[in-house]
Amino acid sequence: MLAGELALAGIRPVVCDRLSAPTTENRANGLIGQVVRLLDRRGLHQRLSGDAGPPRPAPGFVFGALPLDLRGITDNPLYGLPVPQRQVERVLAERAAELGVRVRRGCELTGLRQRPDAVELGFADGTTLTCRYLVGADGGRSTVRKLAGIGFPGVTTDRSVSRTAQVSVPPELIDPATGGRAVPGYGIVPPFRHTRTEHGLIVWAPFPDRPPLVSTSEWPDTTETDAPMTLAALRASVARVLGDEVPLGPPAGDGPHLLRRLVGGNTRLAERYRAGRVLLLGDAAHVHSAIGGPGLNLGLQDAVNLGWKLAARLHGWAPDGLLDTYEAERRPAAQRVTMSTQAQSALIAPGTEVTALRELVGELLARPENTAHVAGLLAGADIRYDEGPDGVGSWAPDLVVHGDAGPVPLARLTRDGRPLLLDGTGTLDAAAEPWRDRVDVITGRLAGTASTALLLRPDCYLAWTSTSAAPDRDELRAALTRWFGRPRD
Repeated sequence: MLAGELALAGIRPVVCDRLSAPTTENRANGLIGQVVRLLDRRGLHQRLSGDAGPPRPAPGFVFGALPLDLRGITDNPLYGLPVPQRQVERVLAERAAELGVRVRRGCELTGLRQRPDAVELGFADGTTLTCRYLVGADGGRSTVRKLAGIGFPGVTTDRSVSRTAQVSVPPELIDPATGGRAVPGYGIVPPFRHTRTEHGLIVWAPFPDRPPLVSTSEWPDTTETDAPMTLAALRASVARVLGDEVPLGPPAGDGPHLLRRLVGGNTRLAERYRAGRVLLLGDAAHVHSAIGGPGLNLGLQDAVNLGWKLAARLHGWAPDGLLDTYEAERRPAAQRVTMSTQAQSALIAPGTEVTALRELVGELLARPENTAHVAGLLAGADIRYDEGPDGVGSWAPDLVVHGDAGPVPLARLTRDGRPLLLDGTGTLDAAAEPWRDRVDVITGRLAGTASTALLLRPDCYLAWTSTSAAPDRDELRAALTRWFGRPRD
C-alpha cells in the first residue's frame, strides 16, 4: 500500500521482501472500518469486492463478543469488506506493479547504517542497497525496528490459547433461518459473531466462497501445547467451550487450509515511529489482539498517512515538521486500538465477575449514543488530526461535485492521491495558483456538505474548510502553506 502511494506521488520505491514468493497462509478474513472507505477513494474497492457500488456500512457487529446493532445510528461508520487477506495482498501487489513499483524477493535484511543523506542496507545474500529513506513494514518482530534501536514496550500474556481451522460441518447442523450452527445441548451459535460462554469463546464463520471457519479461545490453567495442532484438538476445544461434542470434519476442496494455534498474545507500541531516516509502519510499530479485526484497518491507514508526507519530503516541498506529523497523528490512533482490544479481551474472559461486567456493558450498548461511540472507535472513524473549526482534521465527507463534466463523486477525484481544493464558489483559483504544481483545484457545486470550499490532504482528511459564500483567501493560503509548503516563485 505504501509503495503504491509513493508511486502515485512520482516517487520510485523498492519493496524488499524476505519471502521468495507470496505467502499461501490464510490470515485475516476481511477488512473492517475506515480503511474500506479509504480503499474506495483509491479506486480499489471494486477490484477487491467485485461490486461496482460504493461501500456499505454493516448493519451489525460485535464488541467484546457483545452484539452491536448499528441499524439505529445515523452515519454508521463501520464499513466491512469480507475478502481474504491473500486477495487484498494480490490486488495491492497488482496495483503497485501497474504503477511501476519494483519488488525484490528473497531479501533478508541483516544490517543498516544511516548517513546524513541516505540509509545503507545489507542483506543476508551479501547484496547491498542505498536508499533515501527506509520504512520497516516487516511485522511485529521487525528487524528494521531492532536495527534502528527503537524500543517496543508493552505487555505479553501467556494464558490464552486460540485454535482456528477451516472445517466441514454436516448440513443438518446448519440453522436454515440464520445460517448459525446448531449445537445439541447448547443451541444456535450465530454466524460471524463472537459467542462467549463461561468456559471460553467461539466463532463460527460460514464464508460463502471457501470452507467455513471455526475458532475458539480458552484460558486454561496450563498453556503447555507442545503437540502439533490438529482438527481433533479443535473439536475438543469446541466441546469444552460449548459443553457438547460437535462433529467437525476436514474442509472440502483444494488447500492450503487454515489449521493454526496461537498461545498468548502481545500488546506493544513502538516508543517512536521514526529514527532519522528510518520509519516504522503497521505491525512493526504496534501489535495487539486481533479481536474485532482492527489490524489491517490501522496499518493500511498508516501507509496512506505516511505516503504523501514522505513523497513531499523527497520532492522538496514539504514544510518543516511535516514528516514528524506521521507519528503525531498515527501513534494516538494505535493507542486507541490497543485500548479497545485490551478492553474487549477483558470482556471475553471466563468467570462470573466478567459475566456481570458484560451484563452492565450490554445495558450501556443498548443506548444508540453509546453504540455510535463504540462503532466510531472500532472503525477508526473517531480520529481527528489537529482538530479545528468546521471539521478541520476530520475525514472528508462523501460529497458530489457538480461541474462541467456533470456530477462526480469525491471517490472518483481522489484516486491519484493528490491534494484537492474543492471550490464551490468559483473564487479561489487565483489564490491557489502558486500551489497548482502540487494541489489540484476542482470547481463546481458541492452536494452532500454544508461547506462551500474544502481543502483535502491526499489521505482524504480536511486541511481547511469554509462555509462562507466568500471564503477567506488568507486562511486558505495559510492552510496551503502549512500542509503543502511554500508557494512556488
